[in-house]
Amino acid sequence: MDKRMLGTRGPEVSAIGLGCMGLSHGYGPPVDRRDGIALVRAAVDAGVTFFDTAQIYGPFTNEALVGEALAPMREQVVIATKFGFGFDGTRTTGLDSRPEHIRATVCESLRRLRTDRIDLLYQHRVDPDVPIEDVAGTVKDLIDAGKVAHFGLSEAGVEVIRRAHAVQPVTALQSEYSLWWREPEARILPTLVELGIGLVPFSPLGKGFLTGAISSTTTFADTDLRNILPRFTEQARAANQALVDLLSAIAARSNVTNAQVALAWLLAQHPQIVPIPGTTKIHRLHENVAAADVELTTDDLNEITAAADRIDLQGERYPEHMQRWINR
Repeated sequence: MDKRMLGTRGPEVSAIGLGCMGLSHGYGPPVDRRDGIALVRAAVDAGVTFFDTAQIYGPFTNEALVGEALAPMREQVVIATKFGFGFDGTRTTGLDSRPEHIRATVCESLRRLRTDRIDLLYQHRVDPDVPIEDVAGTVKDLIDAGKVAHFGLSEAGVEVIRRAHAVQPVTALQSEYSLWWREPEARILPTLVELGIGLVPFSPLGKGFLTGAISSTTTFADTDLRNILPRFTEQARAANQALVDLLSAIAARSNVTNAQVALAWLLAQHPQIVPIPGTTKIHRLHENVAAADVELTTDDLNEITAAADRIDLQGERYPEHMQRWINR
């Protein structure tokens, strides 16, 4: 697979990474550990070198799975994980980016990931109770100690990005970005380009909606987070079907899939964008990876963007209690 630089500072990674959250968190029951390991290793075989996990996924079980899966090929891959939540055992207690908590939980992440360094360490969500300068300074110390290679932020706004970057250069910002959620285009992406920071879109397929596999009548497992997302109500899915229909028309014309069109559109927005679609199915993994070879023409891209501009998408992406964790 083609490689891309995450920002101007690196690291160099595969043009499409693998978001590992869904293997153990968020979208219903976790997969069998052996199946999860097999999928991660199949991704390596397919050319993926960029793997995304976090302390909160599980909590903790996702880091352990990713660490076990990648241990035999550790030097061939780039592993990203995240800190920023407090825990009471395995129960999340809310945001916590206190420096002492960062240091302690990063040591635990290193152990679970079976490695002596974290290639890219994100603050998972901006903690309003801890100055971002303190967070960036703590990560800088971890970089100086050789425990971390690069610093990242997730769902941070422009002001926080600039303040953090002034203390410790930020390599990448992780943010939801897709044809279904284009808010980063207004202020976030121009700031990242200005500062030489890469963008790692999570949910680049709209949590599965853009693939066309989800309709207004689809039901989800009890533990699937989409049950509580306003954009996944039956009414919102019916209203937003127009975007899926657009992708289906382009995909049919190009002899590719909806997912491949959606990912190819993202890749074309800037050369330092590296989406991380997740999946629990190996055939979907290969479908997503193949999107790196899909070449949309300028006319295709303009048509998709213009048509998407005309669609009035319905539903907030998070309920109110989760919206509070988004820094804008």
